Amino acid sequence: MSYQTTTTTTSDPPPPATSPSPPPPPPLLIPNLPDDVAIQCIARIPRFYHPTLSLTSRSWRSTVRSPHLFTTRSLLRSTQHFLYISVRINSSFTWHLLDPNPPNPQKRILAPLPPFPAQPIGSAFVALGPKIYVIGGSINDVPSNNIWVFDCRINRWEIGPKMRVGREFAAAGVVGGKIYVLGGCVVDNWARSMNWAEVFDPVSGSWAAVASPIEVRDKWMHASAVVGGRVYAMADRGGVIYDALAGEWGSVSKRLDLGWRGRTAVVGGVLYCYDYLGKIRGFDVEENVWKDLKGVDEGLPKFLCGATMAALDGRLCVVWESKGSGKEVDIMCAEIEVWKDEGGGLCGSIVWSDRILVVPSGASIVHCLAVSL
Repeated sequence: MSYQTTTTTTSDPPPPATSPSPPPPPPLLIPNLPDDVAIQCIARIPRFYHPTLSLTSRSWRSTVRSPHLFTTRSLLRSTQHFLYISVRINSSFTWHLLDPNPPNPQKRILAPLPPFPAQPIGSAFVALGPKIYVIGGSINDVPSNNIWVFDCRINRWEIGPKMRVGREFAAAGVVGGKIYVLGGCVVDNWARSMNWAEVFDPVSGSWAAVASPIEVRDKWMHASAVVGGRVYAMADRGGVIYDALAGEWGSVSKRLDLGWRGRTAVVGGVLYCYDYLGKIRGFDVEENVWKDLKGVDEGLPKFLCGATMAALDGRLCVVWESKGSGKEVDIMCAEIEVWKDEGGGLCGSIVWSDRILVVPSGASIVHCLAVSL
């Protein structure tokens, strides 16, 4: 009798499922240092070297552009103050940055910035945080409601939220982290008159109307400044004051109106500009009186036109046009330490002054602003 043997084969059980391995942590910014400590170190490096640092790696590039780094720089008091200057050459506009840490401290130069997409005529300018805002202006004689924003951290232009109405030659100022814009528009109907003044909130990214009395609705404003939370807007005749904190309107005093010419800067609560004789003066808002700035006459020319000012790290910075050689114009710059003497008078001392740019004849300075980074 034969027997048939049957062999049974059993397959091995499948291996237990395993979860994928977690990705490796990103490399440290600085070997052997936690990133929070590394950022403390990077924040102390002058802003001038940040473009070079960004070439190190993607993580370094992201770090030097991050808001966290600029907040850390502010807390460490490592913030630097930069002067940005706009110049018009023929029909184009160029922007430049004044290097605050040149190899030779007595020889500073302007570094060109990325070209502006399409800067209109008669724009208003403000600096808020690390950004410059170019507000409105006319394109082919039509007022625009466009806002262009230059992020000084990454040297890039971008379009911002549009205003409610188109404007040219408007007044603008920053109070409480918001941008207030006054005038520069025609109030030919009810909707426009409601928007003669408006405010931009960068947190929400939106514009809102600011109610204004009908008697202050001039069209073109030729100068503006912010003193003590109040936006001063000067029209061809007279001017208005808007207290942004109290939400109240007022009129500019005749004394201030008669002495205000050209671009202005506010340093230590004093509004500086140049008068009809080309001399720098300061308006003491508390005393409601103009005062000559003593101590700078010998080192500066008379500013009859083609000059602008900015407050740069507690100093008065003046930029002006000067006749160059041949068919060229020299762009000059001076930093002035200003203070009040024991009698309340205004005194100044020129810290530094030199030529910073040479441009073709016919070119002109548009504006200058100070930005903290």
